[in-house]
Amino acid sequence: MARLTAGVDLGGTKIQTVVLSAHRVVGSSRAQTPRTGAEAVSAAIVDSIKAAIAAAGGTTASLAAVGIGSPGTIVAEAGTVSNSPNVPGFETVPVPLGPEVSRALGGVDVKLDNDVRVAVLGEWKRGAGRPYRDLLGVFVGTGVGGGLVLGGELREGRGAAGEVGHTTVKEGGRLCGCGLLGHVESYAGRARIEATARSWQQKGRKTKLFDIMRKRGRERVTSGVIAAALTRNDAVTTELIDGAVWALGLGLANVQNLLDLEAIIVGGGLGDRLGPPFVARIEKAAAPHLHVPERPPRFLPTELGDLSGAVGAAVLAGG
Repeated sequence: MARLTAGVDLGGTKIQTVVLSAHRVVGSSRAQTPRTGAEAVSAAIVDSIKAAIAAAGGTTASLAAVGIGSPGTIVAEAGTVSNSPNVPGFETVPVPLGPEVSRALGGVDVKLDNDVRVAVLGEWKRGAGRPYRDLLGVFVGTGVGGGLVLGGELREGRGAAGEVGHTTVKEGGRLCGCGLLGHVESYAGRARIEATARSWQQKGRKTKLFDIMRKRGRERVTSGVIAAALTRNDAVTTELIDGAVWALGLGLANVQNLLDLEAIIVGGGLGDRLGPPFVARIEKAAAPHLHVPERPPRFLPTELGDLSGAVGAAVLAGG
């Protein structure tokens, strides 16, 4: 069988894996991210890779390389991840994720990078970003991450280029997952939306959000739960998504005024679930804040959908 390349998108809610052969997705696997610590997460990634290989009709012997996109601080040379508050066990101490996955798969080469940067790589090379040399990818999921392509090159900076989720839109505003206040992620990240909804419920506001969550057998408010609550005209969820649109519109307008981009791609678990209407609302919210309104960027949904990160991770590994 042709050599296979695996790509893994590690998130706070899910682990999405694809296997590529000759740049084509031939197998995939999806699992919930364990809540029991770093070792369980590493083991789940290995199981997901094996399941995707099996779906492709291959074996681990045909695996050439693995790419992993993870939230947090990445030291690519060491294959470690740290400072990732949304992934259990990855919050502080560096986790040797690359070496652990490599060892479990018989020594195969494993490359790591930031999850959003590899998702942007996927969309730039294989998706909606192909026509552009200057773009921002914004992935609205458990948190809000971003990645930049400038002058036809994926920008890394000193490791945190493109982190639009941690730009400030309201001084002294809502608490962000990183511990600071008023960030875009404070309003648009799924985890912070859930936390705010719980706080409002405790103060007496009624919402269908948690009833929907329980009926679906979920322990967390997923993007699907949020979408379902919107279709039921839940007032709390509607207000929270209005806030997400406001924060993203303002934050992305500021980025555009600084960098004069050709395109802004919006994806991630929540971005993909709410789809083109959500992207159109963000574009409309950004418009009044643009310094050059007659030359706006194109606001685009992802082309690869929830496979953006996994495909980008496989591209990172040479797939």
